[in-house]
Amino acid sequence: MDLTAIGRQLLIQNAAARKGERVLVVTDDRELPIGQALYAAAGELGCSPALLVTPPSGTAGEEPAACVAAAMLQADLILCPTTQSLTHTAASVQAAAAGARVITMPSITEDMFAHGAITADYEKVEALTMRLTERLSKASWARLVTGGGQYELNICLEGRQGVPSTGMFRRGGLRGNLPSGEAYIAPVEGRSHGKVLVDGSMVGVGLLRSPLLFEIRDGNLWDLQGEEAPQLAVLKATPENGNLCELGIGANDKARLQGVILEDEKVFGTVHVAFGTNVSFGGTTKAGCHMDGVIRCPDLELDGCAVLRQGQFAEELLK
Repeated sequence: MDLTAIGRQLLIQNAAARKGERVLVVTDDRELPIGQALYAAAGELGCSPALLVTPPSGTAGEEPAACVAAAMLQADLILCPTTQSLTHTAASVQAAAAGARVITMPSITEDMFAHGAITADYEKVEALTMRLTERLSKASWARLVTGGGQYELNICLEGRQGVPSTGMFRRGGLRGNLPSGEAYIAPVEGRSHGKVLVDGSMVGVGLLRSPLLFEIRDGNLWDLQGEEAPQLAVLKATPENGNLCELGIGANDKARLQGVILEDEKVFGTVHVAFGTNVSFGGTTKAGCHMDGVIRCPDLELDGCAVLRQGQFAEELLK
């Protein structure tokens, strides 16, 4: 597998990398081979690349060191193959606000770098993602039904704007994942209620051996049950960590459920919910984590209109 050749293709197709651009690769010891491949690819394309390597952080959504954040503010294009996610950090938000294109790749593997979601037709992914984003932006309430109809979670979206993660980063100020293909939104704090059964994968666990049942009251995690629930103690460490911070919809038909949230949450027809930080995409909560859980074959309605039925999109969304 020629990682540099793959990196070169992604830089051209998804990032529109240009000669002379300041390209910063932020990586860590575990993701170093992919970081080095992207650095080499940027050099081959005539960019002005830099490689910054740190130890892996402990939690998804944790801010990088101040020196890393400062370097990000000086770059035109930032690529972040890191063990933990930098997607929803203030450092990423501020770099994008300064005009950078910020591409995050949390926990990406060499297999994911070459196969699956990253090989999708991104024009097609972008079209569906934008339609879903528009639906989320117009909705006041979402109704998420899981566990074959046993559990219902009602999520307040009033006044919040959907966010597209299309995998295309061709102009300044764009920020998101690669591979990608999801539309997501920050629920209104304190107003969602109900239960949701997460049965696919979960940050901090990976692929689930058995489902996790989350109970939400007034927008916060009230109770968590399941065999692997003890691995998610961070969600109860502070009230902010238990904030229901995201509702997302997967839109990439090449994505595979494999225990790495970067690809799992993009799986076509899945829904994911997350807990913790959402200040970076329209919410008001800054927490010590951002932890996603993926649901297979859910029902999802927005203001009473079906978006998904048992994981199948409404036909009008696919036209």
